[in-house]
Amino acid sequence: MAKRMLDVVLATLGLLLLAPLLLLVSAAIKLDSPGPVFYRQERVGRRGQLFRIHKFRTMRHDPTDAGLQITVGADPRITRVGAWLRRTKFDELAQLLDVLQGSMSVVGPRPEVPRYVALYPAHLRDKVLSVRPGITDPVSLEFRNESDLLARAADPQREYEQVILPRKLEYAVRCVEEASLARDLQVICRTLAILFTRR
Repeated sequence: MAKRMLDVVLATLGLLLLAPLLLLVSAAIKLDSPGPVFYRQERVGRRGQLFRIHKFRTMRHDPTDAGLQITVGADPRITRVGAWLRRTKFDELAQLLDVLQGSMSVVGPRPEVPRYVALYPAHLRDKVLSVRPGITDPVSLEFRNESDLLARAADPQREYEQVILPRKLEYAVRCVEEASLARDLQVICRTLAILFTRR
């Protein structure tokens, strides 16, 4: 209950304080390329429930595109504004809406697409999906340059499924087991520090 109250307070404050920035981002996306402001993708949430995550759109809008569900290096689908949004991680700010709706938390394991959740070992899947997924967590901070790592791999899809995903899952389980409000605040502070110092 306390975590949910903190989520609502932080998401509400974030949306209010960042409203001018969010409006500028929305306008830049519309001016840069045709298509919607938001990108919606199906992810797996708490207890395995599916939901559609909000992100500011960073790629060309193509409803027929059935490409990789991971981003590898300088993906040609990424727009000019999208490259900046990805570099600053501002594309994730739209998920404050998902926090208010109750499908996400500010801090929690990053939600995956069903394809990759299907690869989780059952006992680890139950642990990770026992909590709401989050906008940020220690795992996403550790792998914030994931697309660059994949760009250096001979087979990015295989690298993600066999190397990166198991490591992310191991860290996510540990974070769920060690979760606390104090730890959440620590992760939020670290996330803000990385966002604004780029270190």
